[in-house]
Amino acid sequence: MNNSLHTVLGASGGVGQSVIKVLKEKEIPARAVSRSKKMEGVESVSADVLKKDDVDRVVAGSSVVYLCVGLEYKTEVWQRDWPVLMDNVIEACSKHNAVLIFLDNVHMYGPAPLQGHFDEGYTEEPTTEKGKVRKEIDDKLKAAFLHGKLKGVIARAADFIGPNAKNSGFYFSFLERMLKGKAPQSVLPRGPKHTYANTIDLGRALVELALEPETYNTVWHLPVGDPVSVDEMMAVFNDAMGTSYKVSYIPKFVRKLIAAFVPVVKEFDEMLYQFEYDYIMSFEKFKKQFPDFKITPYKEAVKQMVDSFQ
Repeated sequence: MNNSLHTVLGASGGVGQSVIKVLKEKEIPARAVSRSKKMEGVESVSADVLKKDDVDRVVAGSSVVYLCVGLEYKTEVWQRDWPVLMDNVIEACSKHNAVLIFLDNVHMYGPAPLQGHFDEGYTEEPTTEKGKVRKEIDDKLKAAFLHGKLKGVIARAADFIGPNAKNSGFYFSFLERMLKGKAPQSVLPRGPKHTYANTIDLGRALVELALEPETYNTVWHLPVGDPVSVDEMMAVFNDAMGTSYKVSYIPKFVRKLIAAFVPVVKEFDEMLYQFEYDYIMSFEKFKKQFPDFKITPYKEAVKQMVDSFQ
């Protein structure tokens, strides 16, 4: 499979770029698919993943397809577009006999709060609208696996940090502000700990799964770092940038007021249950399958993130 074509849908995103980087390092032929961005050193093609014919065209000839697309973070967009996108990709991968590696998140788990270290077997009873969409598209893919329509992997990732992670909460609440000389702000509570994934590690992990047929047709949690609080992550960002900022925490009642006028805050609000208690993602299953996989420390991941945006 190393000599066959690997196609990345959503290649311009943080994880998509990481997958392309890994494929180039391994000298695996790669096709980078995005709306317009050309990527150096690989075949680059443009496509609209919501158009069936476009997806069929870019998947043709592929042995592996990585679905790393990120849609606009709006419930109405997810409800309208994710089912269409997933149907298009499943049909194209089935037609062209391509293995599908789907970069998923953890929104489908529930009900909240999640208890302790949650793994791939946690109950999927989402109470949020975005979580219901994720469960819907996951169920589509699981059914396709079950009925032999295609082979693939559902690879679930925690919230991102790392190079090019523009959709990371730490980008718009920390780094974007710090690069402008402003103090970081957070709508998250101060105390609970959370696990985060590095975009570089995610790219490496997705390729590992793609190259190992034993992993197909099931769900995998991708690697994360140790649980940290917001203040602990602030210290890592300060270290990377040589600053001494403290986090300004936005009270819940103020956040509710802001949400009424700022769309991104409103969209994020329903997912904040993930940060009100310790939210620790277990990837023991991945560790056992790939015992030599090395996780990038947060200090290094944040330094890479800062460098990618400076």
